[in-house]
Amino acid sequence: MESTPRIVIGVLAVQGDVVEHVRMLEDVGAHAVRVRRAADLANVDALVIPGGESTVMMRLIAQGDLLEPLRERIAAGMPAYGSCAGMILLADRILDGAAGQQTLGGLDVTVRRNAFGRQVASFEADVTVDGVDGGPVRAVFIRAPWVEEVDAGVEVLSSVALPTGGEAVVAVRQGNLLATSFHPEVTNDVRVHALFVRMVGHALG
Repeated sequence: MESTPRIVIGVLAVQGDVVEHVRMLEDVGAHAVRVRRAADLANVDALVIPGGESTVMMRLIAQGDLLEPLRERIAAGMPAYGSCAGMILLADRILDGAAGQQTLGGLDVTVRRNAFGRQVASFEADVTVDGVDGGPVRAVFIRAPWVEEVDAGVEVLSSVALPTGGEAVVAVRQGNLLATSFHPEVTNDVRVHALFVRMVGHALG
């Protein structure tokens, strides 16, 4: 009997937690490959954009002639998941970005860069994520953004309480796009990656 081919998910390998995302994706049954060039991108069903430094990542993407291929694939419906800086890269709009900072776009949201503060303000919290069963997810926030505004068609999956009162949106989904402010790849909890793999499987039919 012919076996069903595994979903192939690329991990953008210009900066950030590439190895950790590859491990998580493999743990939930996907075949993970590193994407450094447009030729790599052409061979994947979906893409994970790791955390890192968003301005540096965009510069390396442009230098590697990946900017337009990435934008085209995302606009054409390729599933993508961005964690931390990856959320910034998927957002249509940025607050507190560097001068002239660009994004890949696709998510109809406004994201505030370094919203929770600098490195010393990093923290962990237990958050409930819609679509993730089994209790709260341990979320690690490192110089993390948050979602300031969401437009129609964007589903808020998770929020976290702020010490100053109110809540900040830290996980969203719009169609085939998923983004989190936090880094699930630095924990042992694969459930966010499993959610993304399910999204990819559904998109592929």
